[in-house]
Amino acid sequence: MSAPGTLTGAAPGVAGLLSLRRRAAPAPALPSSPQLPPLKCAVLPDAGQLVWGRQLRPALLPAALLPAQPARRHTLRPPAAAAEEAKPASFAEKYPALITGFFFFMWYFLNVIFNILNKKIYNYFPYPYFVSTVHLLVGSIYCLVGWSVGLPKRAPINSTLLKLLIPVALCHGIGHITSNVSFAAVAVSFAHTIKALEPFFNAAATQFVLGQQVPFSLWLSLAPVVLGVSMASLTELSFNWTGFINAMISNISFTYRSIYSKKAMTDMDSTNVYAYITIISLFVCIPPALFFEGPQLMQHGFADAIAKVGLQKMVTDLFLVGLFYHLYNQIATNTLERVAPLTHAVGNVLKRVFVIGFSIIVFGNRISTQTGIGTSIAIAGVAIYSYIKAKIEEEKRKKKSA
Repeated sequence: MSAPGTLTGAAPGVAGLLSLRRRAAPAPALPSSPQLPPLKCAVLPDAGQLVWGRQLRPALLPAALLPAQPARRHTLRPPAAAAEEAKPASFAEKYPALITGFFFFMWYFLNVIFNILNKKIYNYFPYPYFVSTVHLLVGSIYCLVGWSVGLPKRAPINSTLLKLLIPVALCHGIGHITSNVSFAAVAVSFAHTIKALEPFFNAAATQFVLGQQVPFSLWLSLAPVVLGVSMASLTELSFNWTGFINAMISNISFTYRSIYSKKAMTDMDSTNVYAYITIISLFVCIPPALFFEGPQLMQHGFADAIAKVGLQKMVTDLFLVGLFYHLYNQIATNTLERVAPLTHAVGNVLKRVFVIGFSIIVFGNRISTQTGIGTSIAIAGVAIYSYIKAKIEEEKRKKKSA
């Protein structure tokens, strides 16, 4: 590496200039008078040979021919710093709020499309274990292709990191399967209403598993969540115990995923962490898919779906739903890195509102007045909980940095 203040890559040009100086005739002696008449081009007939890099090099002229110039103070700067100053600001640097808004939009958009397409698939192919496996299979292929082209560059992994990530991936896989079983059994809006109870399980695990004291204000904010879900469940037209129980198991699984994720904090970036979790989760989901749905799929599951929609549509739908699932989770993670936890928490609540609203519009699900009120109360409770929790975390960070 060149020393700060030097110009790299200039050796050929310097050698050429030195050879020109050796070939140039000796300069005629000049009077020592400080005031000289104006120079003319005829004085240096070979001046054309002294042009290098489209500018006249004054170092090649005799010192006496040069007009007097005031001394200048030159500050040497490292080449990297100079290049950084000269580099124009990118679009993301000029408009960070616009880029963050785009991330939120894509997070919501992909999530809504995933939920709608996922439910449509279950209407003609009701095999959530297999579909869950396809989600992770497509995501794994996406990660492997990305690594092969260096987008992103694959982070190395060893046995120690693998032992930390396996419990996270196990909980992720179980939570993913049970979520899809719930989505297949009940309306999307009702499944998301039940999943609004996830903060309650997070608080309970923090208090009783990790042994960390949960502030009373957080427990108080969870009361409307429990009340709202209970109201919605009592009068939900699509209620069944399969959907309800699996949604609750999903809440518990994702809660433990959060606990193990805190223990598995590494220097690896979020994109690589999620890629490894996706690949490991795929191997978690394959056995239950083969055990619970394998025989039915081979006997009539694939044949019935192909007879209803055709092979091409079925394969296309499965590929797209897997791609949307992976992308919305990845963008949600990337969004969290760009904003404060409070902003992300509020955004997560709004996302659930968007999904519930669009699913009701697209599928025309009938909901009772009590279900609508209960869902609204539950979402409001989640919003209050998220706000209080984010404020508490922010105060903790300020105290640590102080």
